[in-house]
Amino acid sequence: MKLKSIITAVAIVGLMASLAFSADCGPKGKSVRILGSDFPAIHAVAGTAKINCEANANEFTVTHKDDTRLIMNAALKPNPAEYTSVIVANSTLTQLMNEDLIRPLNDLVEKYGAHLKPSQLITLDGKVMAVAFMANSQHLFTRKDILAKAGVTKTPATLEEVLDAAEKIRAAGIMEYPIVTNLKVGWNIGEVFNLFFLAHGGTHFKPGSAVPNINNEKGVAALNSMKALAEYAHPDHLTQASNETQGLWEAGKAAIGIMWGSRGAVILDEEGSSKEVTSNTVLSAAPTVGGGSIPAATLWWDGITIAKNIPDDDAEATFAALVSAMTPEMVAEHNDDAVWLIDGFKPGPAAAGVSATARAGAASYPLIPYIGPMHEALGVELVDFLKGNESAEQALADAEAAYTNAAKEKGFLK
Repeated sequence: MKLKSIITAVAIVGLMASLAFSADCGPKGKSVRILGSDFPAIHAVAGTAKINCEANANEFTVTHKDDTRLIMNAALKPNPAEYTSVIVANSTLTQLMNEDLIRPLNDLVEKYGAHLKPSQLITLDGKVMAVAFMANSQHLFTRKDILAKAGVTKTPATLEEVLDAAEKIRAAGIMEYPIVTNLKVGWNIGEVFNLFFLAHGGTHFKPGSAVPNINNEKGVAALNSMKALAEYAHPDHLTQASNETQGLWEAGKAAIGIMWGSRGAVILDEEGSSKEVTSNTVLSAAPTVGGGSIPAATLWWDGITIAKNIPDDDAEATFAALVSAMTPEMVAEHNDDAVWLIDGFKPGPAAAGVSATARAGAASYPLIPYIGPMHEALGVELVDFLKGNESAEQALADAEAAYTNAAKEKGFLK
């Protein structure tokens, strides 16, 4: 999939609304059990599916959790699985596929997906394994009023400019810790490394193989970029993921952030925040690094999957319900909750950062089977470097060793 082109075209141009879509909820009296992460776009899709099709089902439940990736595999392994659908992103699709826990959707797309666009169909080896409904990316959030007070006259476009602005804010006595980003130990640390590693031109694996390729000058540069940001972040930054960084921003305790685009709409509204914060928040492209041109971000999609270990009728009813929500009518009601890959999306202020990041050429998150164990190893083994307990080279060597052991266990390496 040329995801970058899809995101850019959808986010910048927008699409005309299609004809109204009448929900077909599939077989009656079946069980629909959806698991998804806890952010507005997933609430919009799953909630609309429930409104459309709850009356058609014997059971219709929607569960939202912060860390679905930690429980989804275990939840889909039993027969029957605990959930009939898990809403996934790039990385978690491969996590489920590696253990053969989801089913191909070609027949269901043919029956219920006439209104879906080809660009929504995540297809591997001819099999549709997911249906995407939104795009996402990390990007820069800034407080223009605070930058102005510190004498910063333009929105930072590079990491060097971000750090310079942070130093000016600190030196002026405005904020001691002006930067927020998601550096919580585990997955988030691994992902922030990915942002800067890819922006420095790194590739996680040697060409055509699962052999790790991070312990090099680009890996060291990525770690140094992370540490430089952390110098201006709140002291408890190793405990902070999206909910925490959003909370700091809305409370007016940050001036520069690298956060997810999916948080843009809730940060720009005044619920839980103030007019001073929302009116001065600017969403822009993720910064470049080291004189390069690649934004420090990864492009993502979120979409639906259907569990393998469930009755076929439950699978059909679940798919029908979920795609019944992927309409211009749903988008019109929730336009600013996401950069939608669905007809009818009209990009607004909340989409500006993702749009600019995609347009600037950010890399897609790698959709390869062995990125999962690599990401996991990074999230654990880089912590000691960020704490100042070991060198960048040693942390990267530890990450490669941990990845290699996991990859051998999973059969990716001999």
